[in-house]
Amino acid sequence: MKTINALRLSAIGLGAVMGTASFAQDGTANVSSFASSYYYGGLSIGQSRAKIDEQRISASLLAGGLTTSAMSRDERDMGYKLFGGYQFNRNWAVEAGFFGLGQFGFTSTTVPSGTLNGELKLQGLNLDLVGTLPLSERLSVIGRVGAQGARARATFSGTGAVGVVDAHPRKNAVNYKFGAGLQYEINPSFFVRGEAERYRINDAVGNRGDVDLFSVSLVFPFGRVATAAPRTMAAAPAYVEPAPAPVVAAASAAVAPPVLVVPPRRKVSFSADSLFAFDASDVRPEGKVELDKLAKELSGTQFDVITVEGHTDRLGSPAYNQRLSVRRAEAVKAYLVVSDGIDANKISATGKGESTPVTRPDDCKGSKAHAKLIACLQADRRVDVEVTGRR
Repeated sequence: MKTINALRLSAIGLGAVMGTASFAQDGTANVSSFASSYYYGGLSIGQSRAKIDEQRISASLLAGGLTTSAMSRDERDMGYKLFGGYQFNRNWAVEAGFFGLGQFGFTSTTVPSGTLNGELKLQGLNLDLVGTLPLSERLSVIGRVGAQGARARATFSGTGAVGVVDAHPRKNAVNYKFGAGLQYEINPSFFVRGEAERYRINDAVGNRGDVDLFSVSLVFPFGRVATAAPRTMAAAPAYVEPAPAPVVAAASAAVAPPVLVVPPRRKVSFSADSLFAFDASDVRPEGKVELDKLAKELSGTQFDVITVEGHTDRLGSPAYNQRLSVRRAEAVKAYLVVSDGIDANKISATGKGESTPVTRPDDCKGSKAHAKLIACLQADRRVDVEVTGRR
């Protein structure tokens, strides 16, 4: 029986392009009552793919005096990840996890008559830097790069003319990994990801290759549910009794002209934190409660006009901030019309973007988003509702 001293099993697969991540947001997304920093956990499942290096295996057999007549390969399996991470801000997170890339194998038939069977199982730990680039209110591109320590466990067996010296080689090695994908926020406590990742692997017999994992992940942020932020209400101007109108004398009688009362004006400023979720324009349940309170307080008023204005802070691009402020103002208008029965023709909705901040330039210094600056700019993120009418 001929003996083979080493058998090379390489993994070479499809590539995944790493997406870049840069800051592109408006300040209204990072609301102070909706923590921009939080822990999260999750799990992934998908398909892993490797490439069995047939040429190396045939060359190894040939070195032992055997010729490969046929070979079958098993290059796909189910892969999974269990992971947890910490989101520092809107764009950056660090993530660690445990992964299993599955099991790959082959069977080679030889001349003289014999077979060689090989299997490789891969598991390990990883630590990644994860970047996020928002594409819309809920959809983002994510990219990752990191280090992973994989344990490769191979099993070889032979029949007939094929013998194996080391039937159970093992290898632990640290290498790089990277990947890219898309993330969609179903709600503040549940995300879905689709990713392609590449793991650089040292197999158990001294060779390097790549294994790819294409997966779907369920992500669960912890402690990210917001509580309604208090709204501020500007006091209505005090009513001033009008001065008595002069009496106009007439030949037959003295007639006093009617007294005209200027309709009262009332302005309510809602923090965007209390109305909307992270980077969104759908009114949250807590926000609906606040708007219902306003509608109840104004019941019985004959409205001349209600003006709704959306405002953002200066973080992010002016164009994006303008669009978001318009969507939020229109969302408030729609809720007051549909849920509180206010005439749509008497409500106007406009977006001011970042053009009318409450804070002064010297109050909140800096242009790069971080927790302190975001908190300082909270007053700029708001929706103003001004009512003009009479009772």
